[in-house]
Amino acid sequence: MLQILKYFTPNKNNRSLLITGSLIIMLLAAACNPTKYIIEEESLLDKSEIKIDNNDIRKSDLLPYIKQSPNKKIFGARFHLGLYNLSNIEKEAWPHGWLRRIGEEPVVFDPFTASKSTEQLENFLFSKGYFNATVDADYFIRKKRANITYDIHAREPYRVRNITYSVEDTTLRKFIYMDSVSCIIERGEIYDVDRLQAERLRVERLIKDLGFYGFSRDNINFRVDSTLGDRTVDIEYLVKLAEHIGPNNRITESHHKRYRIKDVYIYPDFDPRAALDDRQGYLLSQDTTYYDGVYFISNLAVPSVKYDVIIQSLYIKRGELFQVTNTEQSQGHLGSLQAFGRVNIRYYETDPLITNERGEIMLNCVVQITPVVKQAFRIELEGTNSAGNLGGAVNLVYQHKNLFRGAEQLNMKIKGSYEALEEKISGSRSTQEYGFETSLTLPRFLFPFLESEKFIKKYNPKTTIQTAYNYQKMPVYTRTVANATFGYKWKSGNFESHSINPLQLNVVSLPYIDPEFEMDIDTSSYLAYSYKDIMIVGGNYTYIYNSQNINKARSYWYFKFNGELAGNLMAAAFDLAKSEKVDGSYSIFNQSFAQYVRGDIDIRYNRTLNDVSSIVYRAFAGIGIPYGNSEGMPFEKQYFSGGANGIRAWQVRSLGPGSYIPSSSSFYNSTADIKIELNAEYRFKLFWILEGAMFLDAGNIWTYNIDEDRPGANFEFDRFYKEFAVGTGLGFRFDLNFIILRTDLGMKLRDPQIPEASKWIMSNRDLSWRDDFNLSFGIGYPF
Repeated sequence: MLQILKYFTPNKNNRSLLITGSLIIMLLAAACNPTKYIIEEESLLDKSEIKIDNNDIRKSDLLPYIKQSPNKKIFGARFHLGLYNLSNIEKEAWPHGWLRRIGEEPVVFDPFTASKSTEQLENFLFSKGYFNATVDADYFIRKKRANITYDIHAREPYRVRNITYSVEDTTLRKFIYMDSVSCIIERGEIYDVDRLQAERLRVERLIKDLGFYGFSRDNINFRVDSTLGDRTVDIEYLVKLAEHIGPNNRITESHHKRYRIKDVYIYPDFDPRAALDDRQGYLLSQDTTYYDGVYFISNLAVPSVKYDVIIQSLYIKRGELFQVTNTEQSQGHLGSLQAFGRVNIRYYETDPLITNERGEIMLNCVVQITPVVKQAFRIELEGTNSAGNLGGAVNLVYQHKNLFRGAEQLNMKIKGSYEALEEKISGSRSTQEYGFETSLTLPRFLFPFLESEKFIKKYNPKTTIQTAYNYQKMPVYTRTVANATFGYKWKSGNFESHSINPLQLNVVSLPYIDPEFEMDIDTSSYLAYSYKDIMIVGGNYTYIYNSQNINKARSYWYFKFNGELAGNLMAAAFDLAKSEKVDGSYSIFNQSFAQYVRGDIDIRYNRTLNDVSSIVYRAFAGIGIPYGNSEGMPFEKQYFSGGANGIRAWQVRSLGPGSYIPSSSSFYNSTADIKIELNAEYRFKLFWILEGAMFLDAGNIWTYNIDEDRPGANFEFDRFYKEFAVGTGLGFRFDLNFIILRTDLGMKLRDPQIPEASKWIMSNRDLSWRDDFNLSFGIGYPF
């Protein structure tokens, strides 16, 4: 610790650090006196814990039923309470009122609330089958601080012995009995009210999907008998008749009726404001067109969106039974087209009630669709963060959300950007990029045999066509990149998405390379090959699983796999033609093409600890293998590490490969074929827009083949883990709602370039502020 502190001695360059340190000391002092504003008759709730004699019950399930919790802690300190205590509660002027708003007032212990918590806990345990559970709240107070312990004796739970069905409605009886094998309440399991409620919801959806429009969960009840002894219960599954208000307001019962769709009415250009202002006049101004079994009602001579596009996204069909699932899928699919701002689906019973020969009631469906503004121009000012270097960009964007009246999305962008590099990286302290890109997204598959309506409704596919051209002026070279992509996207579930691009074309040209940098890369045949003009013709597939729910703060998983192939078809064509290689490779228009296979996986787990903190874990592994027509991976497809989104204790592209020690260079550009990276970050909210983070990063990059010019750079199973770089540090995030700005201070712990056996820095030398610390800036979270 003394080795670190000596780099923070007072001088004109670190006054800000002293000010920050002083503020931290003040906060810690305030947090160390948490009872500052607790009056004599009251006590601060200092500690609340749960003791339970049953390991089958998770304490996290019990916490929501405790009505009082101590003030939030970060690293064991009541940071937010400390902010509150820094203020003078008798003053409202700044900063006192502001400190109280961003802080947290002390939680005063309330014995009455504690007794209510015991009742809530007992009720919860009862609902989970622990009918004889008892909860005692034991607390003691010392020096105005209260500690409370909820001592829970759960005892043995009650289990389900038998399930019997009592279906009053003979119309539903056969469906309920046939579905009984899918019942989620199982014999022998612990009785659980939540399972009963989930079963009600499941059966409600089942019955509604069979056409019973008026059925609801209120028609399902459970009668539980717990007087059997042996801690068992019998459950009677009750399905009641439909209830109606008859003559004289008397409630009458009858069988549930099935509903079948009679007609579907679609308002493709619905204007809710006009309909609200003058409903009768608005309806009279509409014309009706009958098309493919659907009534389209509009006052436009030419509909904004083709009727076929709407019909292929509609799961509701004339003559079919009502299904709630079809309603939800229609709403979701129509909304995903992005040509509509609002989709409203309603059902109306025919008046008077019309029934068919089967006694089913006919139901009319009305779909109101409000289109969005088709075209838009905008100018975007944005921050950029390419590999951790901050800059700015100006984009001129044109967007058309319904190009050919088929919900096609056209985007065109002209871009100019500037990024600043640190002086340590290069004497030329900036990069510039200019270019344009355009993309067209079609709400269907442009592929033979996959244009069927059934396929479109199941997977909601999209076809994407993209082209782009970029001119990049880097500190030591100039590069142009032209690319074109044709591919498909589709979803296979709520959390899963797929993307496949069977055709990707990239043409990379380097019209200028700095002579000094060229001499540097010429020391390695691998690097020299990576910076050649190259053509990349191939394809890739991406699979993403993301269980995050943006509406709920809960733990979630993220998994991404990307696989890529390039050059195989072209190499096979040259081989079949028995063409001759020039300088060891085939060429097209005097330009060689790349041949390689590349794949990587990215796994993340975000664990939410409470409403102010979370821990995020990440593991990344990727490999690229050049072969055939390529001696090395194209520079565009190589991996690098370090910087704001990598191992943050190292400058971007300055780490690795392996244990190779590069010669001194004014421009860091370490790249390779293999990358392994492990990260963990503890995130916590501080106050206002400020969030904090503490992180630990580890990993490195390696070459796939042995590079004689870079000893120690290649990957070997018996030593790769010994070449892991390790860094740690602290960071701040500024949440501006529309963007998150980030700064991280990383410190090296383990450097694979240290030649000694122990590569831990503190075991070999003193820490150096210049060489072992790195301040990086970024936009958004690192992962």
